[in-house]
Amino acid sequence: MNLLDVVYLGVAAATSPWWVRKARGGWGQRFAIDPPTLAEKAPGKPRILLHAVSVGEAAALRSLVPMLVDRGAEVIVSCTTDTGLARAEALYADIAHVARYPLDASWSVRRFLDALNPDAVGLVELELWPNFLKACSKREIPVAVINGRLSERSFKGYRKIARWVRPSFAALSAAAVQDEAYAQRFAAMGTPEDRIRVTGSMKFDAAKIADRADGQDELARAMGIDPARPLVVGGSTGPGEEALLHRACAAVGPEVQLLCAPRRPERFDEAAAALPGCVRRSAVQAGGQIDSGSGRFLLDTIGELAAAYALADVVVVGRSFPLAGGGEGLGGSDPIEPIALGRATIYGPDSANFRDVVQGFERARGLVRAGDMGSLVDNIRKLIGSSEERSAMAERGRAWIRQQMGASGLHADMLMALSAGSSKRG
Repeated sequence: MNLLDVVYLGVAAATSPWWVRKARGGWGQRFAIDPPTLAEKAPGKPRILLHAVSVGEAAALRSLVPMLVDRGAEVIVSCTTDTGLARAEALYADIAHVARYPLDASWSVRRFLDALNPDAVGLVELELWPNFLKACSKREIPVAVINGRLSERSFKGYRKIARWVRPSFAALSAAAVQDEAYAQRFAAMGTPEDRIRVTGSMKFDAAKIADRADGQDELARAMGIDPARPLVVGGSTGPGEEALLHRACAAVGPEVQLLCAPRRPERFDEAAAALPGCVRRSAVQAGGQIDSGSGRFLLDTIGELAAAYALADVVVVGRSFPLAGGGEGLGGSDPIEPIALGRATIYGPDSANFRDVVQGFERARGLVRAGDMGSLVDNIRKLIGSSEERSAMAERGRAWIRQQMGASGLHADMLMALSAGSSKRG
């Protein structure tokens, strides 16, 4: 046990009432008491651990994982959240190992690394845990950030505790980041500049450019969505946005249907309350009666967002409008998936999490921004009224996606090189 373990135990004790209320499983895996069982490493076959915190990061690996496997690597995908783990299992179980990432206690990390014994680690976007990084350094396992992202909000927070987090940034063997602004922030936090490389975003590589998505017809039929009426889909919505979209769609006209997919499962009941008379996907799956007369629908399941997007006439990207009651927003969600599916897309005023991506789409006229309720209503009305404008916007956005592809190949090159060096040292 080290000093950091003592701090973790103190924080856990102080927040125990909150943990008790949270429904969480897999505690044996979280403490690496029951770590995954892997065979001995095959000679000449590097073992690469890719850590993706949750659903979005896991999905971003859709091009990289098969690419590494094709190059002869044994791949492990780890996730922290239950939803991320389920998504990783669905995407990669046939070609890679899937494991739960442990809590950052030194003994958990030790057991986890003993079991997996990777030659290199790729942390998706940014997930720097001190005990994990120290343990990897002690074992001479190179750790790289891939698809690196450090938003302005997070950067400000890290700077306040720079004394404690700079060693973690400095310990990185490499940082492959999405844009130049992120590169500058990584350098400011202590990552040596010669280890930082701008590679773009893997999410463009993972984008599936298609006109349809698996399961869309079943989803529409099961929930009672009327194909003859326009449908607005609010994807990855945050607090207050379901109510905002309900009012906006009502202002456009009673014929407009609305489906909302909250970003976080713990908000499902809150979102349902904001959508009067809504049909809940979970209730339908449980055999409940369907009454879609309100034209309001709640996607309170995981893994069906693409199907919902594919049904939409217009998509509004969530977490991009200010929080209910004022204050800062949540930085916005990823707009790539709906645009890749050919859907006209509206983004709110807050794009801190995806600033360069959103600005790129804006320059390409592949999405439209709505700064307030009035412009949101105007844009929904305009797009619903013009199939030509919807199609033109989507095609401009798709063209820009194609121009940005290629980051996964650069990350694969880097990880294979790092793992080769690690294997030689071993």
